[in-house]
Order: sequence, then structure tokens, then C-alpha cells
Amino acid sequence: GPAVVALDDQDRVCLLRQFRHAAGDWLWELPAGKLEPNEPPLVTAQRELVEEGGVSARHWESLGTIIPSAGVLTERIHLYLARGIEAAVAAPESSEVFEVSWIPFAQALSWANAGTISDGKTLIGLYRAHGRRGA
Repeated sequence: GPAVVALDDQDRVCLLRQFRHAAGDWLWELPAGKLEPNEPPLVTAQRELVEEGGVSARHWESLGTIIPSAGVLTERIHLYLARGIEAAVAAPESSEVFEVSWIPFAQALSWANAGTISDGKTLIGLYRAHGRRGA
């Protein structure tokens, strides 16, 4: 599935504080989701940003793909940078429990370096987006 580094015009990133039962804790994560059958990753990313973040984006850039656990899973995560943020109507799934926050990008990177953010896709997405923010 995809994960989205959504940046607004104030250089803030959309992060979800989401309870993850497997981790037994609340984690900071990028908006992300699972691909529907025959759905292109970009379409899934666009849908998930609206559903979870309550925003859409005019500009999309691929940040590449990661394989989070190649020794165990076949999962691939497609990372995207989304800019040109506009309000949309959020529609999270009923089973999802999370809070949406817009965090200054520099603070998010600081949290990543300090271990406050521990989710792998979020860490890699933030680091890959870091050099492209001004592009």
C-alpha cells in the first residue's frame, strides 16, 4: 500500500497519532492504507489522504518504494510527497482510531531522530521528503 507525506504551505506535515494493537501503543504515522484490488498505488494514496487526513492535494511526487521486512513479508510500501493541500471531507473507516495533527516538518524530523516517531514507513517517508521540500 501507499503512505503519504502531505506538506501544507506552512511546511507542516500531516501525522496521525494512531493506536496500534500489535505494538500496544499509540504511534505517529503518515496517512497510509491498503491497495484495493487492481487499484494503482497513487489512487490509493489520494483516497487515503482524503479519508484519514481530511485533505486532498494538487501535486503528487513519488518518493519510491520500500520493502519493510523482506525476510518475512512480500509487502511493498509506495511513498508519496503531496503538496498543494486543500480541505476535503474525512471519512475514516469505523475500525480506525487516530488523531490528525499538522506538525512543523522540522519538529517531525526532530521526533524521528529522537525516537518519538518509530514507525518505519513514516521515518523513511520523512527522510526522503526532506530533500525535496523546496523542489
